[in-house]
Amino acid sequence: MNFISELKRRNVIRMAGLYLVGAWLITQVAATVLPLFDSPPWIARSIVVLLMIGFIPALIVAWIFELTPEGLKRDSEIPEAQSIAPQTARKMERSILLLLAIALAFFGFDKFYLAPKREANLVSVATKAATEKAARQEKSENEKSIAVLAFDNMSADKDNEYFSDGVAEEILNSLSKVKDLRVAGRTSSFSFKGKNQDLRVIGKTLGVAHVLEGSVRKQGDKLRITAQLIRVSDGFHLWSETFDGTDADIFALQEKIARLVTSELKVALNAGQQNRLIDTGTTHPEAYSLYLQATSIFDRRDTPHFHEAVAALQKALVLDPKYARAHSRLATLYATLGAYMDIDYGLTNAKAITEANAALALDPSLAEPHAVLGLTYGKQRNGYLRQREEFERAIALDPNDVNSNFWYGLSLVMTGYREAGIARLEHALSIDPMMPNIVRWRGVMYFLDGDLNNAELYLNRARSSGLLFAERELSYIVFQRGDGATAIRKWTEGTRGLQKNLPTGSTQIIADGIFGDAAAHTRALALIDDVLAQPQLRSSGMIPLSLLLLDKPERALALVLKTPEIDNSDFFARMWSANGKQARALPEFAAFMRQMGLVELWDTYGAPDNCRKNNKGDYVCE
Repeated sequence: MNFISELKRRNVIRMAGLYLVGAWLITQVAATVLPLFDSPPWIARSIVVLLMIGFIPALIVAWIFELTPEGLKRDSEIPEAQSIAPQTARKMERSILLLLAIALAFFGFDKFYLAPKREANLVSVATKAATEKAARQEKSENEKSIAVLAFDNMSADKDNEYFSDGVAEEILNSLSKVKDLRVAGRTSSFSFKGKNQDLRVIGKTLGVAHVLEGSVRKQGDKLRITAQLIRVSDGFHLWSETFDGTDADIFALQEKIARLVTSELKVALNAGQQNRLIDTGTTHPEAYSLYLQATSIFDRRDTPHFHEAVAALQKALVLDPKYARAHSRLATLYATLGAYMDIDYGLTNAKAITEANAALALDPSLAEPHAVLGLTYGKQRNGYLRQREEFERAIALDPNDVNSNFWYGLSLVMTGYREAGIARLEHALSIDPMMPNIVRWRGVMYFLDGDLNNAELYLNRARSSGLLFAERELSYIVFQRGDGATAIRKWTEGTRGLQKNLPTGSTQIIADGIFGDAAAHTRALALIDDVLAQPQLRSSGMIPLSLLLLDKPERALALVLKTPEIDNSDFFARMWSANGKQARALPEFAAFMRQMGLVELWDTYGAPDNCRKNNKGDYVCE
């Protein structure tokens, strides 16, 4: 009798099969049942280990012993004629088959019925845990958030409103630099001024847990500032204080209020902030007051009074020549004057650069002067590379400065990096979600991407905030929906404030040409020819845009090359969209990009969206 036959006779092979099937069944049952009792993982591992350890002893027992009616006996003690091994083998085979059938039935039941329920329950538990964790984290983060509303002017002199606004804005700016505190942007927070809105609505709109509101009473050189920190969820006043002093105490009073906020919200301050939160940049109260006057005019884009703002800052600098923030704000005014009034671009851009450099020489930590330099360099031929460098410096110094993010986003869009530009605009909106021109530009980008619903939503929001320009982009949407008459009316209304150096009624004629018939198209081009024929003309960005809309892209490119210093942001945004495909297909487009300095920028930072470099070294843009 060979060894294999002996193994069979002694039921060792059958025992091995029975043991493995039984062990598999036990592990399956354990895997299903143990989780129901929240058993620790080591119990399941212990069962598997014990079954593995028991395998060899079970085979040894089967070899040595045989099951008889009298119980277990050594195989050597049983005569072959009396052996019941064949009967036992048949019973074991039936047992193995029965166990296997039970195991397979259980496996099927577990796989197709129990497992899906178990997995669904696990997913539900995991999802619930993740949701609860995210909610706790969001609540924790949201607790350290605040909106600083415009302070009420309680002075008898209503012209002191700039001062009460300035006090609140200074506190807002200082708190926005605290790392662990999220602060709603100035435009969004101040948009509730005079509306007597429910604080819970304000908190929900701005996504903040707290609101700081207050008032300023100024009489002569006497000051009284009242401030309250309120939890918006239940309107509870965490504290309310009144601070008295004189004009000379304004800096100390603002510092006290800011410190009370950070203390109450338990936010960590860095080393510099532990010594001082409010840094107005001057110790001269009158210079500071003049700065606030100019800032109020700039923030409201009160263009008829821009010259008054310039004069106020110049006077502030006479009082304090080392007032870096006054130099910086003066640079900002010079850099933006051209967008609102008929002036010499070259002269104001040069002044903007001079003032920005003066500010940086006094305080290299300021972000605004770098943003102004970026804005100004972008209006110079071959200035795009320097523009991007300055914007990146501004963002590095203050990642959450709204104007820096907005202007940088526009510059990226204008130079072909549309996706990066849109992301930067989105970031600016996350800081100040109600700043009208950023809202408008987000709507413009949605429109140029063909998303009319979102475009209309954002443009209507910008228009409702008082931004007339948004009507121009809304005109394109209503025209695509088949309403030419409304499109003409909206385009005319939206460009009313942009018709510098154009005869009265020009915008109506151009709108007719864009949305009307062939005859109207011809009249609009004739009007532009007459305008451009004027000697010493200081053009505006509306003319190249109009030429592009009137299907004259070659003329638009030539005009932009002649007048690089004007604001052509609307033209470039459209040129890099699907609407500018005709312009990008022109033979002269490669030379245009090179002369504008775009190739130098792209060679440094990489090809823009949907562009590639061909064998000749020229960029081809689809």
